[in-house]
Amino acid sequence: MRPRWLLIAVSFLLAFIAGARAEDACAVTTPPNPPFVPPAPYRPNPSDEHFWYGTNELWTLLPVENVWRLDRRNNEGYRNKLFLWQEGWDRRKEPYPPGPDIPVVLKRLDANMPPITSQGGTNAFFDNTWAMLTMLEIPTEGCWEVTAFHKGDKLTFVLSILPPE
Repeated sequence: MRPRWLLIAVSFLLAFIAGARAEDACAVTTPPNPPFVPPAPYRPNPSDEHFWYGTNELWTLLPVENVWRLDRRNNEGYRNKLFLWQEGWDRRKEPYPPGPDIPVVLKRLDANMPPITSQGGTNAFFDNTWAMLTMLEIPTEGCWEVTAFHKGDKLTFVLSILPPE
C-alpha cells in the first residue's frame, strides 16, 4: 500500500515542478533592503511598480517583479531600452553622436549559450533628469544576467524575459 501512495505523491510533485513558471525558476534581482536612494536631484522613489537598483556610481530602474514582458520582433528576438544613471554624469561631456560608451554583456543563466556583448549609447531625458540610454537585443526568452559598464563602473542584475501575458 505504501509504494502506491509514494508513487502518487511523487507523480504530483513532478507535475508541480514541471508546471512551474519560467520566472519562478529565475533568481531575479529583487529590490534591495534598505532601498537604494539615488543622490539629488533624482527622485528618491520611482513608483510602486519600479525600484532603483545600483549605487551612486551606476544605477538603473527595474520592475519590482523583475520580468520584462516583451513582444517578439519576428525572428529577431526581443528588444528593450536600458536607462542608466551615474552621479555627476553630464550629457554635454558625452554628447550624441557618438554618445556615452556603454558596453553591456548579456549572459543566459538557464541555458548553455555564449554571452552577447553590445556597445554604444545615447542620452535621454527621463523622469525630469538626463540619463544614459542603450538598446538591448535579447535573442530568446529566459533568465538573463545583464552587466553594464560605464567609465570603469559596473552594474549587474538578473531578470526574466517573457512574452506578454
